[in-house]
Amino acid sequence: MLHIKNLHAQIEDGVEILKGINLEIKPGEVHAIMGPNGAGKSTLSSVIAGKEDYEVTEGEILFEGEEISEDAPEERAHKGIFLSFQYPVEIPGVTVTNFIKAAINETRKAKGLEELPAKEMLALVRENSEKLNIKKDFLGRSLNEGFSGGEKKRNEIFQMLMLNPKLAILDETDSGLDIDALRIVADGVNSFKNEGNAVLLITHYQRLLDYIQPDFVHVLADGKIIKTGDKTLALELEEKGYDWLLN
Repeated sequence: MLHIKNLHAQIEDGVEILKGINLEIKPGEVHAIMGPNGAGKSTLSSVIAGKEDYEVTEGEILFEGEEISEDAPEERAHKGIFLSFQYPVEIPGVTVTNFIKAAINETRKAKGLEELPAKEMLALVRENSEKLNIKKDFLGRSLNEGFSGGEKKRNEIFQMLMLNPKLAILDETDSGLDIDALRIVADGVNSFKNEGNAVLLITHYQRLLDYIQPDFVHVLADGKIIKTGDKTLALELEEKGYDWLLN
């Protein structure tokens, strides 16, 4: 599904952040990327999604066999790449429901489909909001305006379930969540997973991986993946930290 080859990327002032990333994610897999602050984890997620603050200087990003490095963020989204932001943006005056309706119908339009009928949209909203214990009044609030950290992250997972992407990239979804909110968000991610999609988790902490079992754990440091293992690697990192890999 996603095949990254020797990826180098820099920010606008020319500072190189990614220094040769190689990563392959197949349908049905869950990959977790861990690493110290400043390692390039969020940069990697942003580059895959096409955020324009970064420039790819070398390497390839293949999505379902197609090179997407030159594609705009919305083109990548329409192809099935979803990114949950570390710091979701507030959009006053646009409700959660209206935002998700617009996002779904723009994707359908890009594929040459008609807008999703209101009855089907309502059924989807009801089904997915129940999975995340989202109340009706929440759906009528302005997007992320006045939301707590947990509400923002829960809303991101709701958007993911509604859009049903092929690849979901979750950038520090566990940040700022208490145990109850973490469990609800993890249940949403687990209900999303199937053999036809894939998940890339960016996280600092092993605790998220208690609820979402990864097939692979990668350690990113100084712009490179320096170690890959199974879920036991996350437990080892929790116990030892990153120094034993960096020294």
